[in-house]
Amino acid sequence: MRFLVVDDSRVMRQIVVRTLRQAGYDGHEVVEAVDGADGLAKVAEHAPDVVLSDWNMPNMTGIEFLRNLRAGGDQTPFGFVTSEGSDDMREVAEAAGARFVIVKPFTAEVFSDALAPVLG
Repeated sequence: MRFLVVDDSRVMRQIVVRTLRQAGYDGHEVVEAVDGADGLAKVAEHAPDVVLSDWNMPNMTGIEFLRNLRAGGDQTPFGFVTSEGSDDMREVAEAAGARFVIVKPFTAEVFSDALAPVLG
């Protein structure tokens, strides 16, 4: 299984990767991207099984990234890992095709609960 972790903060990407491992996804491949534009390129290059993206990023935000993926016909499961967690944000995310929203701070259990239905 291959994860794509997209966040402009290197430290946050490391925290997400560590939490994935703690949630039982140790040993799976993880590809990282620094923003939505980089994320689009990494999806095309690496064909991840799931995308975990921040919401607020320079160059291309997470929601712009998701909308671009879907506009191009890509249906890779996509979720947000973000400090945003309002009802409005969740509605926008779901309408664009996000499968889950994980709000910071998070735990490995939260990751497991969000990813299990997506990954089966």
